[in-house]
Amino acid sequence: MKRTTARTSRAVISGLALASATLLLTACGTSSGGGASKAEAPDSLGDTEGAISILAWPGYVEDGSNDPTVDWVTPFEDSTGCKVTTKTFGTSDEAFSLMKTGDYDVVSASGDASLRLVASGEVAPVNTDLIPNYEGIYDFLKMREWNSVDGVSYGIPHGYGANLLMYNTKEVTPAPTSWDVVFDGSDAYAGKVTAYDSPIYIADAALYLMKHQPDLGIENPYALDADQLAASVDLLKQQRANVGEYWSDYLKEIQAFETGDSVVGTTWQVIKNSLAEGTPAEAILPEEGATGWSDTWMVASKAKNPNCAYAWLDYIASPEANAAATGYFGEAPSSQAACEFRTDCDSYHAGDEDYAAQIWYWTTPIADCVDGRTDVECTDYSEWTAAWQEIKG
Repeated sequence: MKRTTARTSRAVISGLALASATLLLTACGTSSGGGASKAEAPDSLGDTEGAISILAWPGYVEDGSNDPTVDWVTPFEDSTGCKVTTKTFGTSDEAFSLMKTGDYDVVSASGDASLRLVASGEVAPVNTDLIPNYEGIYDFLKMREWNSVDGVSYGIPHGYGANLLMYNTKEVTPAPTSWDVVFDGSDAYAGKVTAYDSPIYIADAALYLMKHQPDLGIENPYALDADQLAASVDLLKQQRANVGEYWSDYLKEIQAFETGDSVVGTTWQVIKNSLAEGTPAEAILPEEGATGWSDTWMVASKAKNPNCAYAWLDYIASPEANAAATGYFGEAPSSQAACEFRTDCDSYHAGDEDYAAQIWYWTTPIADCVDGRTDVECTDYSEWTAAWQEIKG
């Protein structure tokens, strides 16, 4: 099914080669939170321009060409007159690079790209008063550190999810409640531990250390000074000896758990839901909490079709369209009203604020510590990329 292909492409987020990534991230100003776009949000909107160019994760902008039964683009075109052209990307680094071409009006950005786009001036502030459906979006997704800067909104939340702990119920006993089974306790499952293949996975180790080694002073897993990053890297190097496979392909993790090649590791709810019937596996949100994602629709600072861009942001936040897009991809929607058009919101804990409060959503690591510290410089994404290459060897 094309639906599976879309989700699989989204999973490929391992980053560019070290040299390219370091040059790219340094050039874009990721080392600091400054340099934000000088573009201003509009006070009002005009007539739609008749076209819009969208840069998106696969599965986010479906027009029926992948699956005739899956199409939320045509209703948008019919109601607004904005003809949609779409380009998909496979990694956040690719999305950042493509946005610098100036060819796109709108981008769906994950938290490991959004602040880079703001810092480089590629995206503009968004006037949420001009987006009627913004009001219905869950409050816990609004004005967060990955979609706003200095109290200014830079986008519209799309969907969200947690990076869960999945385990084989026959091989991993007693049932785990902590990430300890993939970190300090991973020796017991040597060769059958799996972990997400991306520099942003360093935050998972940092989250574990934040709870188990409080003397390190970690307050936010995306705000690590040099010592805190080093501690996280050391933990991941210890884990590396027991990792059988790092996964970036969603289908490969499904297969690994079905065959028993992997018995414990990080996962997504949609992966658990997709396991063959009878696979002895459960997925939990551990006691330490988890990392996760909340993607953001952002408007290019030099958008050629700004009115159509705002029309898209409002449309994709509408209950029916948001339900279709997030349900197809496999994540919680951005509003409770969207659940009226889905039957699986409970499995994704949609709207559960207590559950959502335990998720540390992907946020671009930058030198200006996102935890608010001003007496130290935090490590940025280029340093995380270098560290990830060192971890994997």
